[in-house]
Amino acid sequence: MTDMGQLIEPVIPGLRRYANALVRDPAEADDLVQDCLERAVARWGQRRADGDTRSWLYAILHNLAVNRWRTLRRRGVMAPLEAVDPGSLSVAPAQEHGLARADVLRALDRLPDEYRGVILLVTVEALSYAEAARVLGVPLGTVMSRLSRGRARLASAMADDAPVRSHLRRVK
Repeated sequence: MTDMGQLIEPVIPGLRRYANALVRDPAEADDLVQDCLERAVARWGQRRADGDTRSWLYAILHNLAVNRWRTLRRRGVMAPLEAVDPGSLSVAPAQEHGLARADVLRALDRLPDEYRGVILLVTVEALSYAEAARVLGVPLGTVMSRLSRGRARLASAMADDAPVRSHLRRVK
């Protein structure tokens, strides 16, 4: 035990400086050094007898700091509940996006092939009108007119699929 103490004790001030430089918070740096020393004592038998104790301790400290950064990144920013905007605490449900996507795909399936192909090439694949014209082997004006008509038909099909809301009246 005295051998371990004699090898670790002179390195502690340097570990503190390095931890302070990494996290820039004295309290957190002290916690980091404490965790490092705990790990070093618990795993003293795993170190190489011929290895440098100083570099081994710095490696432990560095790895602990990286693990803390990853954990913090995963958890996100912590703030007092009173300081957080209540609107940011809620998350919009994802079901509506899936339903809207299914509606768009259904409406696309009902379009004629020449309109569907132009819409997919220009909007999904992000081809320019000229590139789409080359791919389809049609003039540029044909691509533009098919795209315009296809978008109009798609909008019409989407409007037809919209849920019908009945306006109820109170009848006495």
